[in-house]
Amino acid sequence: MSDSQDVNASRRNLIVASATAGGAAAVGVAVPFAASMLPSERAKALGAPVEADISGLQPGELQIIEWRGKPVWILRRTKEMLDGIKKSAASVSDPNSDVPLQPAYAKNEFRSIKQEVVVLEGVCSHLGCSPQFKSAESKAEMGQDWNGGFYCPCHGSKFDLAGRVYKGVPAPVNLAVPPYAFLSETRILIGEDRKGA
Repeated sequence: MSDSQDVNASRRNLIVASATAGGAAAVGVAVPFAASMLPSERAKALGAPVEADISGLQPGELQIIEWRGKPVWILRRTKEMLDGIKKSAASVSDPNSDVPLQPAYAKNEFRSIKQEVVVLEGVCSHLGCSPQFKSAESKAEMGQDWNGGFYCPCHGSKFDLAGRVYKGVPAPVNLAVPPYAFLSETRILIGEDRKGA
């Protein structure tokens, strides 16, 4: 082999080696960059549906779980509570839930799939505070026409036991109902609709 062939072979080997190293470096940079654009496990968990076991939830009791970083209330309502919802219809701003803050299957008087169990996002529709549950026995504090519901101490907004907002308070709309489905009589999946639920 002549000297010029040795030089050409050396150059060719150098070019191939450089291209290979450059390609490997590009892949080495691209993989972590692309991976950084995927949602983290924490982000996936915040948006994933959650299951709630309500087997121990007694009539009149409220259970709180977390979904997407927000409190979600599950209230097992008594007959008296359901009657109170009917009584408060004239006092609430949106008695028929015309503002679409609930799935279609919860657009009814009780804003729930099953009358006795309501699922609500526990976030005030005014400025995002978390209201407190106030039973019908809180009339001394809430007023003589109080049939039970939720009260936001931040600015005084009131909601009935279906999450419907009372007239004349700062909150503009009802509490939101998240998508949910009954997996069984004692298990609720929050964050996902299931057909036939």
